[in-house]
Amino acid sequence: MKSLRVLLVLLFVLVLSGVMVTAQEAATACVENYDADVDYFPDKVEAEYSTGWIVEYFNNYKLVTMLTPWPGSAPEDAIQYVLVECGTPVPEGYDNAQVIEIPAGDVIALSTTYLPHLQSLGLLDHLVGMDSFLYTTTPEVIEKIDAGELAEVGNDSTINVEVVLAAEPGLVLAYGNGDPNTDAAPILREAGVPVVVATDYIEVSPLGRAEWIKFVSLFYNAEATANEVFDSRVADYQALVEMTSAIPEEERPLVLWNSYTSFGDAWYIPGSESYAAQIVRDAGAKLVLADDPQVQGKSSAVPFAFEAVYEAGVDADYWVPIAFGVQTLDDLLAQDERYADFAPAQNGTVYEITKRMNANGGNDYFESGVANPQIVLADLVRIFHPDLLLDYEPYYFEALEPAE
Repeated sequence: MKSLRVLLVLLFVLVLSGVMVTAQEAATACVENYDADVDYFPDKVEAEYSTGWIVEYFNNYKLVTMLTPWPGSAPEDAIQYVLVECGTPVPEGYDNAQVIEIPAGDVIALSTTYLPHLQSLGLLDHLVGMDSFLYTTTPEVIEKIDAGELAEVGNDSTINVEVVLAAEPGLVLAYGNGDPNTDAAPILREAGVPVVVATDYIEVSPLGRAEWIKFVSLFYNAEATANEVFDSRVADYQALVEMTSAIPEEERPLVLWNSYTSFGDAWYIPGSESYAAQIVRDAGAKLVLADDPQVQGKSSAVPFAFEAVYEAGVDADYWVPIAFGVQTLDDLLAQDERYADFAPAQNGTVYEITKRMNANGGNDYFESGVANPQIVLADLVRIFHPDLLLDYEPYYFEALEPAE
């Protein structure tokens, strides 16, 4: 166990210091002498944990199907993209699919969650635009912003199509809610911009969300790098799960998740199949109200009355409130005087995702944390079972202290 702990600490130090697997440079040259018998994609990926997309490979093109292009979408809402190797013919029979030439070249990202994937794949040089400059925490992206190398294009129905067109992207990574009146993707598609709806945020598995690095790699023939990076993260994650799997049920701490005031008139408890529930279980802990029938089988959060959460969780061992606008324990207690009754508030075991934030409220937990669930899991293991990772310092989480 000690050797495993040392190995994991070394791996996390490498990740946190930015030493990554050598990134594969995206190919830029087009095929000059097309041969129908040649497989132009010797390196391939497949979705093992994520459920929102699948890819089929053909000699000179890839057929990508977005199975869930927005929350609550039906099977008939699936969207297909035909990714055609530059310099080769467009296949017939895909009249309802969007054709995108690859490698895609310059890219605009309409969510910060795509930035870690571009970084790990060695593609940040291709980034020419973002929805907003306010919220990113990726140092290399901030440098590009400061150098005036990126365009700020907006998002949703207010997206600036003229600025997007001027940037001449080969790809826009967008997301949507299924409303053509507000989504940016239909607007950009109508303007002739190659745009793809990526829905990593719908995934409920921590590794499923991280696996979207493979999806991004499809547009740059960077599958080999994606596989190498993702496999390393899976190995780190599974090593931690193995570390906590033998913890007896009676030794698993009780964790209160979310808060009442952050969401209005209800306290939203993670469903049993949600991202939060899965990663807390993997960290060797159990959630308040985890056994309640209302949360069983649910992949989304379930609203509870304050009184129900109070009764079940007032004596919890830890509290992760995910409360916006909170920097200190005093900030949290000021939101609702009843919070002072909870044991974690009295015992100093309230932990928040405030360690890596910028001045505008941008939070790296929602940026690089999506791509690196192994680091999020290590943070939680260190918090809930500090004896298992003695030398590890949490990356995203920190204990909320009283204001000075």
